Amino acid sequence: MKDKKLFAEDIVAEVRKDYERRREDRKPLELQWQLNMNFVNGNQYMQIMPTGEVEEFGKQYFWQEREVYNHIASVLETRMSKLTRVNTGLTVRPFSTDESDIQAAKLSTALISAVAEQNELSSLINDAVAWSEVTGSCFFKVVWDKDMGDVLCNDKGKNPVSVGDVRITVVPPFEIFPDNVCAGSLEECNSIIHAKAYPVSEIEDRWGVRTEGEEVNVFTLDNAAVAGGLGYNASVGNVISSKVDGYAVVIERYTRPTKDKPSGELVIVAGDKLLYYGDLPYITDVQQRRGFPFAQTNCIKKVGSFFGTSVVERMIPLQRSYNAVKNRKHEYLNRISMGILAVEDGSVDMDNLEEEGLSPGKVLIYRQGSNIPRFIETGSVPADFTYEEERLLSEFVTVSGVSELSKYSQTYGNMSGKAISLLVNQDDTRMSLSTASLRICIKRVCRIMLYLYKQFATEKRLKRISGENGEPELTYFNGNDLQCEDLVFNTQDDVTETVGEKRSMVLELIRMGVLTEADGTMSPRTKVKVLEMLGIGNWESAKDVDETQRKRAMKENLSLGKEQISACPYDDHSIHITEHIKCLLEESVLKDKKLYGLMDAHIKEHQMFEMMDESAAAKTLSAANQENANKD
Repeated sequence: MKDKKLFAEDIVAEVRKDYERRREDRKPLELQWQLNMNFVNGNQYMQIMPTGEVEEFGKQYFWQEREVYNHIASVLETRMSKLTRVNTGLTVRPFSTDESDIQAAKLSTALISAVAEQNELSSLINDAVAWSEVTGSCFFKVVWDKDMGDVLCNDKGKNPVSVGDVRITVVPPFEIFPDNVCAGSLEECNSIIHAKAYPVSEIEDRWGVRTEGEEVNVFTLDNAAVAGGLGYNASVGNVISSKVDGYAVVIERYTRPTKDKPSGELVIVAGDKLLYYGDLPYITDVQQRRGFPFAQTNCIKKVGSFFGTSVVERMIPLQRSYNAVKNRKHEYLNRISMGILAVEDGSVDMDNLEEEGLSPGKVLIYRQGSNIPRFIETGSVPADFTYEEERLLSEFVTVSGVSELSKYSQTYGNMSGKAISLLVNQDDTRMSLSTASLRICIKRVCRIMLYLYKQFATEKRLKRISGENGEPELTYFNGNDLQCEDLVFNTQDDVTETVGEKRSMVLELIRMGVLTEADGTMSPRTKVKVLEMLGIGNWESAKDVDETQRKRAMKENLSLGKEQISACPYDDHSIHITEHIKCLLEESVLKDKKLYGLMDAHIKEHQMFEMMDESAAAKTLSAANQENANKD
């Protein structure tokens, strides 16, 4: 027992020492992130001090103008609105043309959509995009939560036991500590620390260990009167670091598999207590290898750095210069409008003049024989201020990649439609690095999701998923029924195509006859797809009968290996025969004599029904012809 306690103490001490080292290595980046957050919130009179703190620099004179003209926020909103249009829908490609692989791919695709909806992935993507645009990087954490999913049993409403399900969370970069800040990506790191502050009560509920609270540094928002001008102050949002009590930092250190530890290592520490020590819990990499449950997205990839860089960091010098130009311009206008009064010493009551100024109708009394107070000529605002202001605005476009067309829907004079289209494409090209990183990140999230199902969903479970035509379906499956090797995106990047452009393309295809049959008609299935692409949605009440017959035939293919199934008189026998023959010709079915015999007998039963239908139809036609002949 004593040896076990000493071992735990050594592990805790080693992990905390490693955590402190990584904090120091990452501190310069953290200061930059804090500065970026302040500039986005409008607190743009902050700087990184040599002491390692982000502090405000005050006014030099009481009359100094210090207003904030926040162009960074508008650029960021435009970029975020474009990134949230990225289509992150994924399709799993079948491993082969076998019917079983096709069905496994379809089930995996539907499961991805169901879990994404369950975790509100679109909202999580918006949060991740916001963090990535401000700080340069953000992370998703994909884990198996045993408390999620359907409840199997409970003790009179207490201690429920659930089947478990996938849980996806957004992890800001402040919580991630790589073993090497110069590593190029997650794959190049040997270990990752995820450190997050939890209330001590939640730590005890989740891990069953009581730990002492500690002072934890967190970022909070506060109002700071750092802006304003002559005679007034303005408050802006201030992102500051403060300490809270009753919390403890939970440190999770994930270490990749090595020769000595083929399953890797996970150590969880809070305070001076060891919460968990063991193998990596999740299979997240190819070839059934254990790895990190994280996926990373970057605003802009930074060479030689684990974390990305943000456009905010590039725009900070421009924003400072723009604020300075605007404020100096307004100070000049203050001098022109209020004037600068020259007064001979002792000629007037200076206290009264400083307090009240030269108000309209004021009677100014000055000493007899002295010079009359006069205003000094200040001239007009130099044109250089205007030139510099316009130049800085154009540099915002150059640095951020967001033009006036995207920010304000404003064109340059009389522009043709082709010129506007070229400008839009240029903006989208500048965004392509960010969109590509986001799509790769979501692809990894979905792959980890399927790996977790294959690892933990070992028993059959019921899941509500969406079918091909949008109708809800209840499906029994386990992890072995899934396929997660090849994931592809459904469509091209939605940033380059607006909704209006897509609808125009669909209508053009209809006019060209691409979506119609040889006789000029459109099949019911195609109508449903066209309505979906036009944004009208799936009309669930108008189901495609042929597709329903096809799905029933596919389900029969999967069930024939377990039981004998009889053909139904209401089946569309031609559709069923086609789907069953496709399954019969698969190599796995041809080798299984029992399954081949069941499939062959079932196909012959459909063929018999089809011949009976044709015979009945022929008799009906003959009777009708005979009746017409008798009438003649």
